[in-house]
Amino acid sequence: MRKNKGFTLIELMIVVAIIGILAAIAVPNFMNFLAKTKRSEVKYNLEAIYKCEISYFGENNGFSSSFDTIRWYPEGTIYYYTFTMGTEYFGLSVASNPEPAGLPYGASVTSFTASSWGNIDNDATIDVWYIDDRKDLANPTSGDDLRS
Repeated sequence: MRKNKGFTLIELMIVVAIIGILAAIAVPNFMNFLAKTKRSEVKYNLEAIYKCEISYFGENNGFSSSFDTIRWYPEGTIYYYTFTMGTEYFGLSVASNPEPAGLPYGASVTSFTASSWGNIDNDATIDVWYIDDRKDLANPTSGDDLRS
């Protein structure tokens, strides 16, 4: 007698179903992980802007709305969002990433606010972040406090 070797169709269908279930669980978790890393990059850059502004204030007794003046340049290339403090922009072009209405930014002698925006989690809402001279780092579009 000859033994048939191999898998039956039922066994293969069970394996495919198990792989499908694992993928359905893994893909949303992976997308959440990607969004979290992008938010961390925004937080890192906004905190770097804050440190540059505080350093500039210590030397000049006032804040500036120019990234060149405070000597802040992002490390690497920014793919997901745009930064501004006035007329200068870093990151995505404003043509491909339009600026949301009511975005707080700018600088005076006594205060500054730097803002960033982009749709990093691919939902219908544009994600907005800002930091000010009191180091209030917030995401008003989600209500999250980014300091944690």
